Amino acid sequence: MTTLKAKLQEDLTTAIKARDELVSSTLRLTLTAVTKEEVGGKEARELSDDEVRKVIAKEAKKRREAADAFAQGGRAEQAERELAEGAVLDAYLPKQLTDEELEQVVAAAVAEAKAAGAEGPRAMGAVMKIVNPKVAGLAEGGRVAATVKRLLA
Repeated sequence: MTTLKAKLQEDLTTAIKARDELVSSTLRLTLTAVTKEEVGGKEARELSDDEVRKVIAKEAKKRREAADAFAQGGRAEQAERELAEGAVLDAYLPKQLTDEELEQVVAAAVAEAKAAGAEGPRAMGAVMKIVNPKVAGLAEGGRVAATVKRLLA
């Protein structure tokens, strides 16, 4: 079975051979981030597929944020490039939950937290504790928090 990191490396080689500059530079940067994470702790280690996924998700989020910044700064070309790089990375991540799917998970968690006696602002933490393990890697934290706040209001 190939690891996710090995898959990234294989795809990088393929992209280089195909002279696909976008994909090869995106994967190169992502593999660098993975390696940095592997040697960043007290001792060097091999990341698990889940940890590699977290690095990819972080890199994809950076691309979306950069695209927003470029778009607001009137630099559409760079914004498109960042979005294209983000799309390359999204292919390695689990499919994100739709707003409706996320709302169903959060609604169930809100009901569960209220049943356990969590009310008002304190309920936010209780609901997040229930929701986060269920949506890990399937929805960005900001989206989850916004949905929880909306359904608690």
